[in-house]
Amino acid sequence: MFSLEWIWEPRNRARVLVASAIFILIVAFVDWRTEPYFSLGFLYLFPIMLAAAFLPRWMVALLGIACAGLSEVFSSLDRSVVRLIFEALALSGCGLFFAELSRNRRLNIEMQQQLKALVETSPAAIVTVNEKGYIELANRAAGELMAPHDRLLVGNPVAMYLPELHHALRRREETPQFRASMQCRGHRDNGESFMADVWFSTYQQGPNPKLAAIIADVTEDTAQANGQPADHDRSPLTDREMDVFRYLVQGMANKEIAAKMEISESAVKNTLQQLFAKTNVRTRAQLVRVALEQYRDLL
Repeated sequence: MFSLEWIWEPRNRARVLVASAIFILIVAFVDWRTEPYFSLGFLYLFPIMLAAAFLPRWMVALLGIACAGLSEVFSSLDRSVVRLIFEALALSGCGLFFAELSRNRRLNIEMQQQLKALVETSPAAIVTVNEKGYIELANRAAGELMAPHDRLLVGNPVAMYLPELHHALRRREETPQFRASMQCRGHRDNGESFMADVWFSTYQQGPNPKLAAIIADVTEDTAQANGQPADHDRSPLTDREMDVFRYLVQGMANKEIAAKMEISESAVKNTLQQLFAKTNVRTRAQLVRVALEQYRDLL
């Protein structure tokens, strides 16, 4: 579809300002030569809108006042200060409004370019997924992680690489917007598997839900942790911490654990924080995995 947005690109500034000035002169000349009771003053809006994107606010306001003066001078009606003031306010207001729209659009484009550069140069793998589960955006690091063969991810279903991440979009009916993290198994396009820590959040773009995720390969860290003797390296836990561990593995929430142990919910949260520190994990899912791997004999 043809778009006029190219007119307001910075490289066209001189041409647009010259064209606006010529437009104003033509309107003024035609307005001067037309028959009485036929005004062309409204046409001054168009050159003002063209020039507003490249002029400071005070010049836009001054241009609106000047065009209102031209319209009043060549009008067949009797001179009216009130009409001149209203014309000046209308033309200047329209120009200032359009100038602000153009400024906001320019800032939005600059922010998008900066964000795109930040994502593309990030050493972390970043992807966005649309409501159908297909990858819409993926930076270079994501391509190197999940598609080392051809590094092409855009347009492919995310379920090919991270099946668990695909299921997160289905939660939008329960929670339209949420943030979470998880550890799951991923697959590369060459058939290899890897363990990944994933931090993701859902968001709305218009009527459609989407998902953005940051992915880290933790295969070596997981293998090293699994290769250590559990009895030797596991941290000693208090009786309360072990009780919280047991109830956590059973899938209980903090409120349920507090009721079972007859303690406050804040005490459960403090115990969980101690467990996070001792086991060096960040999420409840990882805590459950540690409990099953290292403390199974005590549960």
